[in-house]
Amino acid sequence: MTDDEIRDILLTTRQIAVVGASDRPDRPSFGVSAFLVSRGYAVTPVNPGIAGRDLHGSTVVARLAEAGALDMVDVFRRSQDAGAVVDEAIRLGARTVWLQLGVVDDAAGERARTAGLRFVQDRCPVIEWRRLGLPSRIVA
Repeated sequence: MTDDEIRDILLTTRQIAVVGASDRPDRPSFGVSAFLVSRGYAVTPVNPGIAGRDLHGSTVVARLAEAGALDMVDVFRRSQDAGAVVDEAIRLGARTVWLQLGVVDDAAGERARTAGLRFVQDRCPVIEWRRLGLPSRIVA
């Protein structure tokens, strides 16, 4: 994706489901979720192992389908597990699927793009936000 496409995703997205969210501060998904919340996104953490707990001001849900309306699905899962999440995001009507650093699934990306979704893989929104010099908060 081009810088303009990444910038557009980050500045027009409002609702993000973080699949593979963790309540452990040493995990990347914990820090990324906190960053996204601090930038003004409505973040719904998704993890069946900690469902019902509070994470960064939101209740963790067990399944992506429980996340409600969403613009983007941010995936912290192994590459071999990402395709199923992408397929569910397509089914649920997400606008964007973002696979985190080290998560790559070209076939799932092709399915997402064919369904009209924007697809990012092997990147981190925090790194991209800082690299692009985006504002401290999104405009509501």
